[in-house]
Amino acid sequence: MESEARSMLNKKWLVLGVFFAIVLLALQVTPGIRTYMNAVKAGVKPIVSINNWGNQEAIPVMARAQLIESEKVSRSNLLEIIEEEASKRKVLPINAKIDPVWKAVPGYNGLEVDIDETLKLAEHHLTPGKIQYVMKETSPSIQLEDLGPSPIYKGNPMKPMASFMINVAWGNEYLPIILETLRKENVHATFFLDGMWLKKNVDVAKKIQSEGHELSNHAYSHKDMRMISRSKATEEILRTEDLLKQQVGVNNTLFAPPSGYYNEETIQVASEFKLKTVLWTFDTIDWKNPGADRIIQRLSKAIEPGTLILMHPTISSSEALSGMIKMIKNKGLTLGTVTELLSPNRVPEANSVLWE
Repeated sequence: MESEARSMLNKKWLVLGVFFAIVLLALQVTPGIRTYMNAVKAGVKPIVSINNWGNQEAIPVMARAQLIESEKVSRSNLLEIIEEEASKRKVLPINAKIDPVWKAVPGYNGLEVDIDETLKLAEHHLTPGKIQYVMKETSPSIQLEDLGPSPIYKGNPMKPMASFMINVAWGNEYLPIILETLRKENVHATFFLDGMWLKKNVDVAKKIQSEGHELSNHAYSHKDMRMISRSKATEEILRTEDLLKQQVGVNNTLFAPPSGYYNEETIQVASEFKLKTVLWTFDTIDWKNPGADRIIQRLSKAIEPGTLILMHPTISSSEALSGMIKMIKNKGLTLGTVTELLSPNRVPEANSVLWE
């Protein structure tokens, strides 16, 4: 009887051993559970949801971070975590295009995780307990330059930036006030200079440039570009280009036609000088002296990402400028030069590195 009882006990232990062996095997081959077991072995206590059992997402981000910190995760598992997160963070680039209303619209860079750099940082544990996701920009397949000669009225509507384009053809009285406001608000604008004005005011132009503003071409003598010959249009643009380069050392890329008047020949001539023809999204109409409050009120209803704001060194704009800047910033937009607005580069975020 004693030997029979011992035999029965051995069989029970054998059955239990086989059962637990099967359970352990299942735990090892099931991805979510395997990750859970690795965490347990590493001394981590991840919190899981019963509804997500067997899913990689069952191990939340902080638990996965702790698992990485424990130095128990293999390189392949770490790469798997990073690639999974990278697919969620990816933002596709936007191509430049010709719009039936706004003509040439710039593209906007996409954003994705730099997997190699992120993996290097994670492997070296530079930040214990966290993965440091390094982001990089990706370019559109169609750039503004690929569209051919075409006028530009605004930036990309997904780019949270606006720009002041200040056309200067006469009068210096309000320029110091405008420059002081821009300096105080840490904003850089683009000044389109009439050639005749520039020839007489090189020192003023250098002062504007020294404060970080962009200088560009506003033709030479404020002619209606629609009403002049091709050779005269060439002369108007060329003379100001020469002044910009020789007097203030500018390698210019932009042209703003006087009063916004142009035709297809104007665009072609400008493109031969490798200049983009730029107009505006919003006109302050400051030359009519509408008053600062009226300008701010109108702009507050019209401002949106990509807006090019036309103004001149007038009393109305000089008084409205501070209010315009504050209102634009309060709407979550940054302010940059026209070149910055038209570039596909993304507006810098508070941190170029994201954490999780």
